[in-house]
Formats: sequence, structure tokens, C-alpha cells
Amino acid sequence: MRAFHILATLAAAALAAPAPATPAKLPALGADATRTSVSGLSSGGFMAVQYAVAYSRSTIGAGIVAGGPYGCALAGLTVALACMQGKPSGAAAYNLATWYAASAAIDPVDGIARQKIYLFHGKADTIVLAPAMDAVRDFYADLKVPAANLAYEREIGAGHAFIAPATGNDCAVNGAPYIDRCEVGGKAYDQPGAILSHIYGPLQPKAGPATARAKPFDQRPYLPASSAMADTGYVYIPAACRRGGARCAVHVVFHGCGQSAKYVGRDVVDMLGYNGWAEANRIIILYPQVDKSEVAPFNPQGCWDWWGYTGPALTGFPRFHTQSAPQLRAVRAMVERLTASH
Repeated sequence: MRAFHILATLAAAALAAPAPATPAKLPALGADATRTSVSGLSSGGFMAVQYAVAYSRSTIGAGIVAGGPYGCALAGLTVALACMQGKPSGAAAYNLATWYAASAAIDPVDGIARQKIYLFHGKADTIVLAPAMDAVRDFYADLKVPAANLAYEREIGAGHAFIAPATGNDCAVNGAPYIDRCEVGGKAYDQPGAILSHIYGPLQPKAGPATARAKPFDQRPYLPASSAMADTGYVYIPAACRRGGARCAVHVVFHGCGQSAKYVGRDVVDMLGYNGWAEANRIIILYPQVDKSEVAPFNPQGCWDWWGYTGPALTGFPRFHTQSAPQLRAVRAMVERLTASH
């Protein structure tokens, strides 16, 4: 009888407790649609390539950290390991992109030559090996990205991780939360600053950490049924962009596998260092999120879709890396919301 009273009390308390607050809507800020860029780690690096290629007309640059070439896993998950640890072909990625562009599944590839591309491979990375990133370099070289626009950092002894200047594991670690600290020339390497300055040019000095917390927002209005993305995303909006009248840029950060806020807390959305640079330079930072799933779509590691788990082929051809892909469409819709008029 006592157990019954305890259960009844717990049930009443649960009913009386307020429901979790629904995250706010993503605001329309009138951001500059001509100044959108992306970056990402691991599956997020593959996703950054896919976004910047599929929407090349409106994307001015990309930062790829331990990713791989466009469409590498076209045959599905069975070839994913070869994309990461084998010797994928940049030329094959180039041929694939030109074919999909000719089919109007992505933007014309000639616009990619004007993009600013930052590539990074840590010398201690045991998850994505150097040939994968070499293939990304070759892919962009084949697309005629000028040498001055193509930065490739591969001499730092980092593991498989984003590199943050003030948080994370030791430099050579290949493990959660997949954020490492590394020094170059006796100074902490600031990868977000390196990516943003390569894409946008010289930056104003970084703002302090007190102003640098991202806010949750409701991703659901932007998600096709098969996107397999989380209900909640995060966005950092500088004060100048919140007030209106500022033509702010938009930068999208794609986390890696198992690196959404549900699994690593606020490490990516607040601690990497993007937000401080964003505050001082009028750059809105969008952190879309995808969580793990043990049911269809099957995504047990919480990765972005770079091998086709979000749905079947469209008209006989894989679509995960095209404008009809559920996740790419969702993120593109979020960017369009931020660039929409107030």
C-alpha cells in the first residue's frame, strides 16, 4: 500500500511539473544572403562539402576539418570506411559534381572557383586519414579554386577533432568530445578564427566569452519527414544583428558524429570559439543538430548523412548530396529564414 502512495505522489508531481519550454522560433534577421559560408568536422566536414557544392551560387566559402570528397560514399555505408581510411579520388568527386550539375540536381560547378576553402587534417588523426583530405584538395583544384583561395593545414599534430584555443583534450587525442587544444609557435591554434578569416578576410579582435552563448531554436518547421534531425538547433546572433540594420553574414557549423548538444552539452555551440569572432564581426553562427537514432532512419552514431541513410534514391540516383536531400534542404531553409527580411 505504501508503494502505491509513493507512485501516486510521483505521478501527481510529474503532472504538476511545468512542461519543458518550446525553443524559440528562428528569427528573420535580414542577413546578407550573399555572405553565407559553412564548416564542419568529420561527418560535418563531408556535409560542409555537400552544402557548399549543392548551393554553390549562395555559398562563398567552406572549412572542412577531417572530412572527405563530394559524393565519396555514393554506394552507401559499405564504402564509407574506404572514403575515410582508403584513397578516395578527387577526380571522381569532380566528375560526379559536374554530372549532377548538368542534371540540375545541384548548382553549376563553375561558381565553386570563387569560394574560399580551408582544409585541415591533424597528423595524429586515426579516424579520417590524410588521403581523404588530399582528395578534397584535389577536388577543389580540379574545380579551379585558385591556390590563394585554398588553404590546407596538415602539419599540426592534432587528433580527429575541431581545434579550439581554450578548451578540449590534449592535441593528439582521438576521442569525445572531439575538441582538441593545440599550439603552433607557442600559441594556441584558433581554428574558428582561421576558418572565418580565410573566408571573410581580416577580422576585428575577438569579443570576450561573456557574450558568447548560443540560443536554442525550434528546428521542426524546417525538417522534411525523413531528415532524421533533432527537434532543437542552436544559433548565435551578435548584438548588432539582433538590433537590425546590420547586413550580417551567416556561417553554418556542422558538428561531427555524436557531437550534437544532446551528447556533448554546449561544448560545440559555446566553447569552440566561433561566437566570440562572430560577435565582433557581425557573423550569425548557425549550429544545426542531428541526434543518434536506433530506428529508421538508422543513424546510431548521430552522424550527418553523407552515405544515404535519410532515404532512397531519387529517380534511380542517390540524393543525399543534392538539393533534394532532406538534411541539405532543411539547413538551406534555416539559412533562408535568417536572411529573410525582418
